Amino acid sequence: MQIKYVLNSPANPPGPLRKLTGLVVTVAILGLVLMFSAALLVIIAIVGAIAWGYLWWKTREVRKQMRDFQAQATQRAEMASNDAVFEGEVIRVVEPANEKH
Repeated sequence: MQIKYVLNSPANPPGPLRKLTGLVVTVAILGLVLMFSAALLVIIAIVGAIAWGYLWWKTREVRKQMRDFQAQATQRAEMASNDAVFEGEVIRVVEPANEKH
């Protein structure tokens, strides 16, 4: 036994009421999908903003320490840079001492 499912057979063409009902149902489903996707995007944006705020709050002490360290490093560099320091090479020649006993 064979069962065939034929929706749009030439013997039973869809009427205008059936086409209109299909269009209304399609538009309603599309509207629901857009509504839920927009709500999902808003929820994702809110959760992301909360996560960013949490991380920002938790890392404030580390950021302060980094700023202080940078200021100290800049201060040390300014103090260490003076004109009395020369860079270059030194070659030391050691001559043997005259040994007199």
